Amino acid sequence: MNVLKSIFSRKEEAINSYTDFWKWFVKNEKRFYKVVKNSGDIHKNFFDKLAPKLDEIKDGFWFMTGMYNDDTAELVLTADGVIKNIVFVEELVACAPKLHRWKITALKQPVDANAYGIEMDGIKFNETTMNFYSHDHEYMPDEIDITITHSDFSEENRSTINNGVLLALDNSLGELKTLTTIDYVDVEHPKDAKSDLIPIRKLKDFLIWREKEFVEKYDGIRYDATNDNYSLLEATLKNGLPLVAMINSDLLKWDRKASHPWIAVMEITYNGAENKGMPDKSKRPRLDKIEDEMLSQLPSFEGYLNIGRQTADSKRKIYFACVEFRKSSKRLYAIKEKYKHEIELDYYFYKDKYWQSFERFQTKDSLF
Repeated sequence: MNVLKSIFSRKEEAINSYTDFWKWFVKNEKRFYKVVKNSGDIHKNFFDKLAPKLDEIKDGFWFMTGMYNDDTAELVLTADGVIKNIVFVEELVACAPKLHRWKITALKQPVDANAYGIEMDGIKFNETTMNFYSHDHEYMPDEIDITITHSDFSEENRSTINNGVLLALDNSLGELKTLTTIDYVDVEHPKDAKSDLIPIRKLKDFLIWREKEFVEKYDGIRYDATNDNYSLLEATLKNGLPLVAMINSDLLKWDRKASHPWIAVMEITYNGAENKGMPDKSKRPRLDKIEDEMLSQLPSFEGYLNIGRQTADSKRKIYFACVEFRKSSKRLYAIKEKYKHEIELDYYFYKDKYWQSFERFQTKDSLF
C-alpha cells in the first residue's frame, strides 16, 4: 500500500514565479504557523521546506522567523548583505497576499526598542559601550567613513566585536540603510580615537543628514560618453599570464564620479588554458555579444556608464558605474539567465563613490 500511495500521489507543482511561491505558502501557512507559534522544530518543519521552494525562484533568498506578537508570526526575507539580491527580495514580498496569521517583511528592519541592546559572546553592544566619529577626506568629501569605538575592543576579539557592531547597526538602521548609506566602517578602542566621540544613538540622524546632502548634490546627473576615448592597456599577472584591458580613459577623469557610486561587474569565465588565458577566435564572438547586450540594457542616458573591461586568466570582467542597483540587478540577471547554458557567467555589485578600484588602470605600474 505504501508503494502504491507513493506512485499515485500528486507531485507538487514547480515554482516558476512569485505567484506560484505564495500559492504554495498559502497552502501550508497554517501548519508553518503552528510550528512557529508552538516553538516546534522550525528548521525541520519549516525552513527545510521553505528553502527549496525559494531556490526554485532563484538563489539568494535568506529568511528569519519568529512571533511578531501573540497572534501573528513574522517571516523576514533577507538578501543577507548581497546587494544584487535586494530587488528580488523586495519584489517577492510585494507580491505576498494578506495573511491574518502572518506578517511578511522584506529585509531586516530597524528595531525601535533597545536597538543597541544586544550581547554576543558575553560582550555588550549598547549606548554605554559604543560611540562613533566620522572621517573627513579632502579629496573624497562625500565618502561616509566612520569609526565605531567599543570599550571592550582588542585585537584578540576583533572578529566578535565586528560581528556585534554589524548586528547592532542592522538593528538600529535596518539592513537596507546599513548596506547603502555607510561606505566604510572600522572598529577600535576609544583610547585610539582620532576625533571627538559622538554618542552612537546619534548615528542614524547623522546618516540621514549625509544622505540628504548627497542626493541633493548629485540627483539627475548624467554623462555622455559618445565621443570618449578608450585606452588599450597591457600587463602581466603575477602568474606570468597576460592581461589586456580596454578602459574609457576620458571617463576616469570625470569629476562627478560620486553620482554613479554603484559598480556592477559581469564576470565571464571561459577555457583559455591553451591560449595563455585569453579567449580564442571561437569564444570571442560570444563574449562580445554579451558585452554588447550589456551596453544595450544599461544605457548611459539612464545612468549606467561602461568603464571598460579586462581580460585575463580565462576570465573577462566588464565594468559599469551605476546610479542605482535595483533595475541594473534585474537586467544583468536576465542576461545571466539567457546565456547560462552557453557559458559560465555571474555578476556582483559593490559601492565605490570615487571609483578607487579603477585607479590601477591610471598608470601601467599600478595594474596588478
